[in-house]
Amino acid sequence: MDKKMSGLSPSLEDLRNALMQRRAIIADRTHYERDPAGHLESLKEVSLRITQIAATVSTVDPQFRHYLDRCSYDKALAWLEESHTRTT
Repeated sequence: MDKKMSGLSPSLEDLRNALMQRRAIIADRTHYERDPAGHLESLKEVSLRITQIAATVSTVDPQFRHYLDRCSYDKALAWLEESHTRTT
């Protein structure tokens, strides 16, 4: 979906991509207006994917885990991107 961020593990990169895809789906008002049920289904699918990937991510950062557990996905994405810029 987006450029790969060097330094992220493959599972975190997959999670980041899914989080970005979720954000794009939410922002797609044209799809929502044209096909509300399809839009909702797309959102459900990416949310399930996020949940599945998040279950495989082992992280020691309790704040990041909290964001994932509480479905605070915009905050989780911001944490990933901020964490990456701090380490590179």
